[in-house]
Amino acid sequence: MTGLRVLAVDDVPPALEDICQLLREAPEVAEVTGAGDALTALRMIQSERFDAVFLDISMPGLDGLELAGLLAKLSEPPVIVFVTAHDGHAVTAYGIGAVDYLLKPVRAERLSAALGKVLRMLPAGAPRSPGLADALAALPVESRGRTRYVRRSEVLFVEAQGDYVKLHTRGGVHVVRMPISRLAEYWEGSGFVRVHRGYLVALDAVRELRSDSVGGLLAHTAAGDVPVSRRHARELRERLLHAAQRSELNQRGR
Repeated sequence: MTGLRVLAVDDVPPALEDICQLLREAPEVAEVTGAGDALTALRMIQSERFDAVFLDISMPGLDGLELAGLLAKLSEPPVIVFVTAHDGHAVTAYGIGAVDYLLKPVRAERLSAALGKVLRMLPAGAPRSPGLADALAALPVESRGRTRYVRRSEVLFVEAQGDYVKLHTRGGVHVVRMPISRLAEYWEGSGFVRVHRGYLVALDAVRELRSDSVGGLLAHTAAGDVPVSRRHARELRERLLHAAQRSELNQRGR
């Protein structure tokens, strides 16, 4: 398994489909299953293993809070995230042990933050929960009903666009639903550096640093120029110098 197995529970079909679709689009998630009521969800959790349950509260019969209370008694309970239209149950939800409390309609950035909390709650070394960087070594890109995977090694720089990011590669630009702040958490330890509020760049992709027409700094790559803010300029220069020195030492050692 190279991502999370998630169960979504909601008695309203459109709401269930919405949260399932958001979860399917999340790079951290490998598999999504939906359940239309709490009793069905309980039976599924007893027979299958899920990393996390995204759970509505107001449901007929057994409600979400009651189901979460039952799950807390399991020897290896899944991580609980509540998804609800009401904010009045937050204290109770966190008291039961939920890691997050999302209000409908759920935004991709909030969902991504919740998934980050889920990953941090899973046992270190658990076979079903990969390392954060490995989990996003490739990102799914939806286009015309098809899914392709863009490898991190193909990406030269990343550009923010609201709740989405544009992945700039030599072969073109690919759009993924994920805030750049979340992607930065995963990729900054894998050769990428934040050079601007809205940009990440792969250190190996930077060919040279240039000045723009108004004296700003640009990192030149094969896919285009990336603006570098004054705040991040010093770190980028130091990282590039270190990478160059390391490359020279490796060449001498051969």
